[in-house]
Amino acid sequence: IKTINDNAGKAPVKAAPEIINLIEFSKEWYARSPGVVNIALGAPLSLWHDYRNKGIQDPANAQLPPMDALKKAQEHTDISKVIVDKALGTVYLADSAMSLDVGAVAKGYATEVVAGELKAQGWQSFIINSGGNVRTVGKPLDGVRSKWGVGISDPNNPNAGDSSEVVLDTAFVADASVVTSGDYQRFYSVGGKNYNHIIDPATLMPAINFRSVSIVIQDSGIADYLSTTLFILPYQQGLEYIKSVGAEALWVFPDGSMKATDGMKRILKKMGGATSK
Repeated sequence: IKTINDNAGKAPVKAAPEIINLIEFSKEWYARSPGVVNIALGAPLSLWHDYRNKGIQDPANAQLPPMDALKKAQEHTDISKVIVDKALGTVYLADSAMSLDVGAVAKGYATEVVAGELKAQGWQSFIINSGGNVRTVGKPLDGVRSKWGVGISDPNNPNAGDSSEVVLDTAFVADASVVTSGDYQRFYSVGGKNYNHIIDPATLMPAINFRSVSIVIQDSGIADYLSTTLFILPYQQGLEYIKSVGAEALWVFPDGSMKATDGMKRILKKMGGATSK
């Protein structure tokens, strides 16, 4: 990805099939979705990344990236200028000032690739936890459970993500992924206010509708893409969209209230009384 970015506007870059497939996957889902998760948003995202790192290292002097700089960077985020030649196995960025950022999808996509490789080797029952991205295949082999229990962190707990004692609820799944996007692990503070890492392309500011959004669907790459999408979209728009793609979702609002799709409620321990049986 870095080599592709370094050669923006210069020349196509030969890329591994996994990278080609990841970019094609991301472009496909951009077209199939409301278009708020764009892997070509690298220019403004890199500005946020730089200011976030400086703010974490020097909290007393933490600043927000200037809006005029963000808007200028946004001029170089046209995903149609990410040109993939599958026959040659190359990727070319047709705008010299643009760059790719696959942070919203790469981890889930890679998790799915690993799951596919394990299944191809004959593994029929396993669980992968890649940090906020959990992929289950088959069912537990203890002779007792038919589903895996996947904890969803409570984003309003100060220790969210660090302890099993701060689980908001437990989703019981088999052959499915559980992926969460939230504002409680990657953020920095400016003037006493926290700014998370998930940027809404409409405002060029961190999305603030929710504390977290969790998705359940089989494919981990799709789940990763959807969790970021729904974190950015307003609730009603996200609800309508998630129903159209056949996934389940749980939204946690800033005030601690929660909403979930009917299918999500049925697989949650506290909200729906689900069990591992």
